[in-house]
Amino acid sequence: MENDRVTLEQIRIFVAIAERQHVTATARALNLTQSAVSNALAALEERHAVRLFDRVGRGIVLNGIGRTFLVEARAVLARAALAEAALADLSGLRRGTLRVFASQTIVGYWLPRRLVRFHQSYPGIELSVEAGNTREVANAVLDGRCELGLAEGEVENAGLERRPVGEDRLLVLARPSHPLARRDAVRSEALLEEAWIMREAGSGTRSTLESALRAAGHDPSALRVRMVLPSNEAVLGAVQAGGGVAALSEQVARSALAAGHVAAIRFALPARPFHLLRHREHYRTRAANAFAALLESFPEEEAVAPVSP
Repeated sequence: MENDRVTLEQIRIFVAIAERQHVTATARALNLTQSAVSNALAALEERHAVRLFDRVGRGIVLNGIGRTFLVEARAVLARAALAEAALADLSGLRRGTLRVFASQTIVGYWLPRRLVRFHQSYPGIELSVEAGNTREVANAVLDGRCELGLAEGEVENAGLERRPVGEDRLLVLARPSHPLARRDAVRSEALLEEAWIMREAGSGTRSTLESALRAAGHDPSALRVRMVLPSNEAVLGAVQAGGGVAALSEQVARSALAAGHVAAIRFALPARPFHLLRHREHYRTRAANAFAALLESFPEEEAVAPVSP
């Protein structure tokens, strides 16, 4: 019977529950009633006589069957999104949705002005933007969850086309009272003795710093890492509190530097490019092409943070 078939809506609800591990939070996020979400999940499980979640106390936890199905469910939604984008593309740039996944630094500091300019030029195109680290951005492009990715870290994958659309520079930061902040020049060996606050593995910020240390002849694992934090803002806050030194984008640190809350240690790190990532084989919409062209032509802001060679 038609009503017994799995629907895209049921799959969409399942993926949303799996990402949140919470029915009420899912209902709120999807603007549905809690009963509608629960019924959709129940129908999906009963149709195939499986349990996708384990009921633990009053909560739910994705089980092994659910984790296996989640991979396929995301693939189905990605293909449906690509099909929808192809249909919307027939109307030119008058309507449709452009999905973008970008790293935290890019979303928080570099991208907003470009999003506004694109919306002004193409008001009928809805922009859906998600943030993650560089590894998550690359995976989102590869599995079709977005059409465009923007990342500043090292990305090497045969399935991805990569081209530079901007750049920034990392600064090594500390409290203004830190001894290294008073030196005219700092050698890389001195940095190995400091307590470091780092972004998580997979972030572009961390991979850029580690590449610079390797180029200077040092093993990044020799760094004395005191804390690993999940966002630029958390790292910056820990530096301001005196937790140690950290490498962050000059765009992230701009306001704190201007206010005198942190200081840039005189150790130069190379400029790092921001890359636009696209799947080599997926359909390319006019909206994505227009956005890519805007990124390549948009004027860069001048660097204001102090950096000495």
